[in-house]
Amino acid sequence: YSLSQRKRKFAATRRLLLKTKLLKVATVMFEEEKEQKKLMRESTLRERVPPLQLSGLSLQDLQALCRELHQKLDVVDEERYDTEVKVAKNNKEIENLSQKIFELKGKMKRPALKRVKISADAMLGALLGARVKESVDFKANLKTVKKEEEKKEEVTDWRKNVEAMSGMEGRKKLFDAGQ
Repeated sequence: YSLSQRKRKFAATRRLLLKTKLLKVATVMFEEEKEQKKLMRESTLRERVPPLQLSGLSLQDLQALCRELHQKLDVVDEERYDTEVKVAKNNKEIENLSQKIFELKGKMKRPALKRVKISADAMLGALLGARVKESVDFKANLKTVKKEEEKKEEVTDWRKNVEAMSGMEGRKKLFDAGQ
């Protein structure tokens, strides 16, 4: 790897000079292209739409001319609509393809899903369609498990118990019950 094979680095002033020259050439080319498009548009309009000669025409000739122009407008509108539909279809296809490319890259962010409350019957209807007509009882197929009943303390009215607990006998009873 020798010094002659390395890329030469330009000084910042040289790069700036080159960039400004490129921008000047690009602006000149852009202006020329703009002028060319303008001339092409004018020539196309002259070719497609000949100038109207309205002087010396009778009322019937003017009406016929108007009808002819309306027919041409209808044709142009149909073409415009067709091209708009084609452009929209192509844009949609481009969007779908770019989405597929994005998915293939694997960097797609999944949207946050919202929790939806749905009954079992509605869920089956959504999954299986109209084939399920009767409701299914999921709880009927579950195994029954008997739970041991927890010993619950007897809840009594505290006012009745205050007199019994007052004094040393009541505290002794609580102490003995704790052991």
